[in-house]
Amino acid sequence: MILGQEAQAKLHQPLAERLRPKSLIEVIGQQHLLGEGKPLRVAFESGEPHSMLLWGPPGVGKTSLARLMAQAFNAEFIALSAVLSGVKDIRDAVERAEFIRASSQRRTILFVDEVHRFNKSQQDAFLPHVEGGLFTFIGATTENPSFEVNSALLSRAAVYVLKSLSEDDLALMLEKACVQELDGLTFTVDAKQSLIASADGDGRKLLNNLDITARAAQAKKSLEVDSQLLAECLGDALRRFDKGGDAFYDQISALHKSVRGSNPDAALYWLVRMLDGGTDPRYLARRIIRMASEDIGLADPRALRISLDAAEVYERLGSPEGELALAEAVVYLACAAKSNAIYLAYKQARALVAKDKSRVVPEHLRNAPTKLMKELGYGKLYRYAHDEPHAYAAGETYMPDGLEDVSFYQPVPRGMEIKIAEKLAYLRQLDKDSE
Repeated sequence: MILGQEAQAKLHQPLAERLRPKSLIEVIGQQHLLGEGKPLRVAFESGEPHSMLLWGPPGVGKTSLARLMAQAFNAEFIALSAVLSGVKDIRDAVERAEFIRASSQRRTILFVDEVHRFNKSQQDAFLPHVEGGLFTFIGATTENPSFEVNSALLSRAAVYVLKSLSEDDLALMLEKACVQELDGLTFTVDAKQSLIASADGDGRKLLNNLDITARAAQAKKSLEVDSQLLAECLGDALRRFDKGGDAFYDQISALHKSVRGSNPDAALYWLVRMLDGGTDPRYLARRIIRMASEDIGLADPRALRISLDAAEVYERLGSPEGELALAEAVVYLACAAKSNAIYLAYKQARALVAKDKSRVVPEHLRNAPTKLMKELGYGKLYRYAHDEPHAYAAGETYMPDGLEDVSFYQPVPRGMEIKIAEKLAYLRQLDKDSE
C-alpha cells in the first residue's frame, strides 16, 4: 500500500505528537482543573481568554492545554521556547501578533515553554503587550513561579498547578496508544506495570518509551511485550530519574523530615531514591551536615562530626563506595537524640539583631591593646573566669546594656542537652547567690 504524504508525515511523527489531544475531552488527567466546574474548565468555557501560568512536572499536558486554549478561542497560536529563544525571537513574536491583529482582528495566544529560563529583562519584555491586550500570555514552567517568574508578570497571570499523571492515567494513555496507533500491541501484566512505573507520572516519557518498545516488538514480529523484551529495549530507561524541579525538593524535604522524625528506614529510602535519581552526593552531604546542626545540635554533638566525616569520606572515595558513608551518617542522625534548640536560638538572635539598634560593647568587655584604651577604662573591670571559683564569674554580665535578661538558648530534655541544662541551671543559681 502506498501512503499519501500526510500519512507518511504522521508515521514519522513521535508517538507523543500523534496522540496529542485534539479536544478538551481527550485530555488525560488534570481533572482537578478540567472537571465540571473546575477552574481551567471554567476558563475554557468563559468565552474570554486570560493570561496564565501552567506549573507542573514534565509530560503532564501543559503544551497541549495551551494549544487547546488557542483552538477554543479561535486564536492564532505562537509558541516560543525559553531554552532556544532570545530577545530577537520575542520581538519577532510581537511583530507577528501586531500583524495578525491588524490584518484579521484575530486574537493571539503567545505560549512560552520553560518560561522560567528567561531572565528578568526578557520576562519584562512581555508586560506592555500583555497589559495592552496584544496577546494572551500562557507560560509553562516546571519550577515554582513564585521564585522563578517576575512578580510583575506573575501578578498579571492566573497560576494553574498541574499534577503528575497517576498510574491509572498512564494506563489509560497506554491503552489508547496501543489501540489507536500500535495495531493493538499488548503487554504482560509485569511489563505493563514496569513501563508505567518507568514514566514516573510523565506522559511524554511513557509514550517515548512505548514508541521504542513498539518498534522493537515490530522488528521481532511480536504482538505482545513481556518483561524481557521491555528490558532489552529500555535498559536503564526503566529506572526513574528525577534530577530537578519541585519533585527534587520534595524528596530532599522527605529525607530531612524522616531524619527529624527519627525514622532511619525512611531516611535511608529517600537518600537512596535521590542517589538513584542522579542527585549529586556532594549536595546530599551538605544537606546532611545541615540536618546535624538544625535537628540534633548539642543533644548529640557527635552527629555533626559524623556528618563532616561522611562528606570527607565521599570526597576521598567517590561513588559508589563513598555513598555508604552518607548512608551511615543519615542512619546515625535519624537515631540520634533530637534538639532544635541551637536552631531556634540562632533564629531568635538574628531576629533581635536585625530589628535592634547597634548597642555598644560594655567597657569591661572591650579589648585594651593600647595605653590610651587602658586609660579610658577599657577592660578594667573584666573578671577573668579562670581565676574565679568553678571557673565562673558569678553575676558578671556579657550582654550590652538593656539586654541583660535576654535568653536565646533553651536546652531540650534529651541527649547531652540534659546535662547542659543542669549545668546552666547551676550557673544561674550562682548568679543569684552573688547578688
